[in-house]
Amino acid sequence: MHHVPEKYKKTVSILGCGWLGLPLAERLVQRGYRVNGSTTTPGKQHRLAEAGITPYLLTLDPWLHGDQVGDFFRADVLFFNIPPGRRRPDVDAYFGAVVDALLTELTYSPIAFVVFASSTSVYASMNGTVVEGDAGKPRPWSLSGRALLDAERRFQEDPHFDATVLRYAGLYGYDRAPGRFLAGRTHLDNGQAPVNLVHRDDAVAVAEAIIVQDVRADVFNVCADAHPTRAAVYTRAAQRLGLDPPGFVEEGTRSFKIVSNRKLKEQLGFRFRYPDPRNEAP
Repeated sequence: MHHVPEKYKKTVSILGCGWLGLPLAERLVQRGYRVNGSTTTPGKQHRLAEAGITPYLLTLDPWLHGDQVGDFFRADVLFFNIPPGRRRPDVDAYFGAVVDALLTELTYSPIAFVVFASSTSVYASMNGTVVEGDAGKPRPWSLSGRALLDAERRFQEDPHFDATVLRYAGLYGYDRAPGRFLAGRTHLDNGQAPVNLVHRDDAVAVAEAIIVQDVRADVFNVCADAHPTRAAVYTRAAQRLGLDPPGFVEEGTRSFKIVSNRKLKEQLGFRFRYPDPRNEAP
């Protein structure tokens, strides 16, 4: 790796340095970036420090708390990776307040570029292929999808920074093995619906590419190439782990969407390491 003079090293702050944020932080450290990582768990701070990440203990509830909130936002780039929390009955109000808190901090910080980890739940199931311009037409069916769509808009309209949105499909890999998701369950429906999944390694690589290439003020779907059926993916994954495969009711598909990754591949030249969720992966 070529030596980067100290003063030219960019600082990236990762708000939510967990399952997805930590491997991204590690990749950026290897590239010579300074990286700040936030965690809500005191015991995880040493894990971040060992990886060369400056650890910050921050909580959002929905306002930001922590002894060094201001220092965390002394950075060039922010990767915001806090999901809205699907199980909250007040998810839209709660996540709106989280975004309020964040935008307040960003008003006074030097951060000029925000990468927002959103989700393909911003698309309604329209029984066809969805591209980036289809979000919100019609409105997402889930409250968390609506909360994310509103947050995307607010980030992109804020004049204090540029924002790029990454709409992640269902994340899998490592301890999130698809074989465990539905193993042994019976009478499941929508077995013939196509899935939209992405492996964590690819999810990390896309975020890394966006930050390294400085791809600002844009929106990308992050989803594997292949869209096999739910039954095919979860049956094969369960068998691979030696678990009882799930049982699907034989009936027509209720509703589905196929998330297109064409823009990501064409604009960034991105190639997926795990293009088909049926295949074996770590």
